[in-house]
Amino acid sequence: MRSAKQAPGGARRATLTIIAMAAAILAVPSDGTADTLRVGRPSARGFAGVPLATGIKHGFFRNQGLDLELAVFGGGRTSQAMTAGSVDISVQSGTEMAFLAKGVPAKAVAALAGPPNELVLVVRPDLPIRSAADLKDRTMGVTGPSLTGWLVAEVSRQQGWGPKGIKMNYAPPQSSWALMKTKAIDGMVVDLGTALQAERDGHARILLNFGKSLPDFHVFVAVVHNDVIAKRGDTVRRFLKAWFETVGFMRANKAATVAVQIELQEIEADIANRTYDDVIPEFSTDGRFNDKALAALSRSFVELEYLPKEPNMAALITEEFLPKP
Repeated sequence: MRSAKQAPGGARRATLTIIAMAAAILAVPSDGTADTLRVGRPSARGFAGVPLATGIKHGFFRNQGLDLELAVFGGGRTSQAMTAGSVDISVQSGTEMAFLAKGVPAKAVAALAGPPNELVLVVRPDLPIRSAADLKDRTMGVTGPSLTGWLVAEVSRQQGWGPKGIKMNYAPPQSSWALMKTKAIDGMVVDLGTALQAERDGHARILLNFGKSLPDFHVFVAVVHNDVIAKRGDTVRRFLKAWFETVGFMRANKAATVAVQIELQEIEADIANRTYDDVIPEFSTDGRFNDKALAALSRSFVELEYLPKEPNMAALITEEFLPKP
């Protein structure tokens, strides 16, 4: 395994290596009879990809007669791909549901994960920052006016500073790592596995886990193109059945799940074990939407300036394809 010390360095080459490796892990031979689904996911390294990788490796999607063609998206590009018709279903951040209200031809069909336990805020280890109260006027790296940016703004609000009490610098994660190294920014939002590895290597210190401050939230949802809903509803049902069977397997088989994490996320075994313990509870076992979580998402759409007012959330979701209790 390539040393995880390279991850915070931010080289484009490293990112491409991760994506290539993920593709190799997830490649599944087809017998020509399975239905193909083009599936988007938000990042190459994040835990959201682990259920897909685990489900493929252990045959849950194949058992439902499905072949998955996976692609990595980020920065809102999932919605662009959905609009273009180049993806059938996506595992994406809940905040991206705002684009459904703006005309993306799709609906959210399942709440896949709750509080954002996977996402943490790290700071430079040389700074005297010990709690969220020390973040006033500090600059944090986020991917943009997206989930990561909103999480930082939410911390600022909870501290009583309004949404802009913490400054933000928009950049891809690899660029933010470089900016932290040169002391141009004070910290960044990153996935827990990468953060733990960076902390071990002396590149960063974990300050807070966003899941602790947002108990009612849907950090990841499944979104399906309207054409697929209309013409291939049974395929959607089988995808969700396989997903939740995989989540059940992951909860009952830590060692098998950690093995996938190590390969997909490029983290060391003890860090994968720690990440599993912190993150696996956030994954839903039934996909049902939570009214309080939907309310938090609705508020985020306006605060991110995606929408001028909160939408009718019921119009953006459907639970008709979820496995029956």
